[in-house]
Amino acid sequence: MIVRGAVLREMGLPSPYSESRPLRIEEVELAPPGPGELLVRIRAAGLCHSDLSVIDGSRPRVMPMLLGHEATGEVLQSEAAGFAVGDSVCFAFVPACGACGPCAEGRAALCEPGAAANVAGTLLSGERRLAGVNHHLGVSGFADHAVVSARSAVKVDPELPPEIAALFGCAVMTGVGAVVNTARVRAGQSAVVFGLGGVGLSALLGAVLVGAHPLVAVDVVPEKLALALELGATHAIDARSNDVAEQVREATGGGAHYAFETVGSASVLGQAYAATRRGGTTVTVGLPHPSQTLSIPAVSLVAEERTLKGSYLGSAIPTRDIPRYIALYQAGRLPVDRLLTATVPLDHLNEAFDTLASGASIRQVLLL
Repeated sequence: MIVRGAVLREMGLPSPYSESRPLRIEEVELAPPGPGELLVRIRAAGLCHSDLSVIDGSRPRVMPMLLGHEATGEVLQSEAAGFAVGDSVCFAFVPACGACGPCAEGRAALCEPGAAANVAGTLLSGERRLAGVNHHLGVSGFADHAVVSARSAVKVDPELPPEIAALFGCAVMTGVGAVVNTARVRAGQSAVVFGLGGVGLSALLGAVLVGAHPLVAVDVVPEKLALALELGATHAIDARSNDVAEQVREATGGGAHYAFETVGSASVLGQAYAATRRGGTTVTVGLPHPSQTLSIPAVSLVAEERTLKGSYLGSAIPTRDIPRYIALYQAGRLPVDRLLTATVPLDHLNEAFDTLASGASIRQVLLL
């Protein structure tokens, strides 16, 4: 079949993207699903910094590529057990094979065949179903249809609005998961979140959910800081201040038990580490350019028993966590609908990525 989608053929074109037009809306031939795969009618796809980092070249990928990884849709054809025509699904951006070492240990985010497929621009099978175009993180959701591995798909409640359902595949799973899976924050422990995009505000919602207190939000955008306070933060700090770490230490009585860095900047990660207390834990979910390095006082890891750790995909098991987070949303305990800034059409994606790059949005969602 022929699908219409947003194809990136060259990374690193200059902004504004409304002028350089890195994303071209093209017709691409899509082959039928193979064994263990699904044909899905895409309903919605979120715009994420992980997409932007491919566009601007800070996260190099094989070209050309049909972008989009945070998406939801309806199954039109199933060649996989457990999925039927008409099922509503949400995608995880790491397909989990279920058989490699990390998968056997319950660490689906570190699936080795899944990671290899994502780097190569293929599906989990190693195949490409897009003619002459690579897949993005096994999804390629910026199109009206996609073929995906069933290992990338999780069935969800069909009553969930697609513009909300899409958010659970990346922003919510990554941010909430960093709090509840990676850090395992307990009620009454203090936390700080650096960066209030879709992932950062999801982390903040996760921290509210588990009862973190005090809870500090850090960003450069006043409107995002105001929203963080509405969502449950106890303190809001302008990241442009010269003494951010000191302000966090003051707000948390000596430093946060947990700091979450969601910006993808080594310098911000250094601030987050400095904002924790003795015995504190710093969790990073941002994806900095591979050339960035981090310098910290090495002795503090031992003498102060600090922990620095990464969190990918929110250390999630998607088939467990996506339905769980959706249930919490439906129960009113995880108001992820507050993350939705705007919906956009396919033809306006370049302009929407300008908005994302400026920091003016939290989550824009493409409706198809």
